[in-house]
Amino acid sequence: MAPVPRARPHALVVPFPAQGHVIPLMEVAHALADRGVAVTFVNTEFNHARVVAAMSSSPVPSKTEFNTRNGSSGRMIRLVAVPDGMGPDEDRNNLVRLTMLMQEHMAPRVEELIRRSGRGGEEEGADGDGLGRITCVVADYNVGTWALDVARGADVRSAAVWPASAAVMASLLSIPKLIQDRIIDAEDGSALTQETFQLSPDMPVMNPAHLAWNCIGNDEGQELLFRYLLAGVRAVDECDYILCNSFRGAEAATFARFPKIVPVGPLLTGERPGKPVGHFWRPEEDACMDWLDAQPARSVVYVAFGSFTMFDRRQFQELALGLELTGRPFLWVVRPDIVHGDVHEYPEGFLDRTASGRGKLVSWAPQQRVLAHPAVACFVSHCGWNSTMEGIRNGVPLVAWPYFADQFVNRAYICDIWRIGVQAVADGKSGVITKEHIAGRVEEVMGDAGMRKRVEALMAAAHESVQEGGCSHGNFDMFVEAITA
Repeated sequence: MAPVPRARPHALVVPFPAQGHVIPLMEVAHALADRGVAVTFVNTEFNHARVVAAMSSSPVPSKTEFNTRNGSSGRMIRLVAVPDGMGPDEDRNNLVRLTMLMQEHMAPRVEELIRRSGRGGEEEGADGDGLGRITCVVADYNVGTWALDVARGADVRSAAVWPASAAVMASLLSIPKLIQDRIIDAEDGSALTQETFQLSPDMPVMNPAHLAWNCIGNDEGQELLFRYLLAGVRAVDECDYILCNSFRGAEAATFARFPKIVPVGPLLTGERPGKPVGHFWRPEEDACMDWLDAQPARSVVYVAFGSFTMFDRRQFQELALGLELTGRPFLWVVRPDIVHGDVHEYPEGFLDRTASGRGKLVSWAPQQRVLAHPAVACFVSHCGWNSTMEGIRNGVPLVAWPYFADQFVNRAYICDIWRIGVQAVADGKSGVITKEHIAGRVEEVMGDAGMRKRVEALMAAAHESVQEGGCSHGNFDMFVEAITA
């Protein structure tokens, strides 16, 4: 009697519904598919439409599922949409409300996807796609509170993906000790002291007021978010793996102190031509790259602040004038929602002056390709973790300008531990980062040969980690072997 073939491994991947989470989770999905694991990738309906629209100029499919084949071998990532519970016109930048609604509206649909995947076995699979029964749930930590509970209820393996620094993950795992040491309040996580602290030597110095839950939302939202994150700590403590988008060379002290966190990064976001990588906007690719091709080597200041950073009118104008004051060519990503369609938000005459070619303004850029371009010399960044890793992977030093959440810890890494960038500091009286300060910080970064050498050394360590034989590559292989055994 012929042996019964083993069922194909099938992972359900669930990102938190924000750009900085969807992109690295999509790369995790591709890395799984590269190793023979079928993937069902679950986006909210709102983000699914944006991802599919960015992938193709064709209309968004009316079905809630969109299939994409990874090459001729039949490997597949299936994109699936589920509701997030918010109305069509609600502000999805309200992360606290979005987080609170997910469990009620997304969890039942994810549970249904797992249950349906068992119908018909490998041959029929879920909805006839041939992917077979879901055998593992790989969930963004930020949806882990409910997604990992769903996995346990369905009796399938589970893993949490932490798409930010290991140090911030460690701060979450350390919440009970932070409460015990009276650094934060047990009820809402608010700071009980103005003194900074370290979780261990050689880890970043942290400010309790800048812990992730203390930087988002109002007081009510802060308490809700803190309790959600605390529940997430308990949930991930029971899962099989915590995979982190970092590498040992960047955070050796953190990984030594918290061995449950497994480095598998830096994830190669944006490096899969022709394949979906989770972008919400279609990059102005040709315009960016053609303009960069015309610039001298190591001359361009690249400026991008991610999906959430907002400026008031004065700070926005100071930034524009500061870039102009550098006298250097600059590529500035200005999201349409920042200027609200009102060109008068720019300083008077600024757009006319930049039209001569010194400055290039785009609504979204192919960031990985931009940072890899030999013309780029400096990255003015909000210090989001994806951006920080992309800066390192391409050997580009930074001007660190954090906005919220984990970005303040990332700034500490950039400026104090790795010493590959400098901090943008607001004027003590006005509270504004002035144009003179911006220009001065850019010049400092671009003229510091030691900083360039340090970021290039970190770049080499990052590349080594993800190559075959490297630590992160080996960790991901180990993870896949465990979930497919």
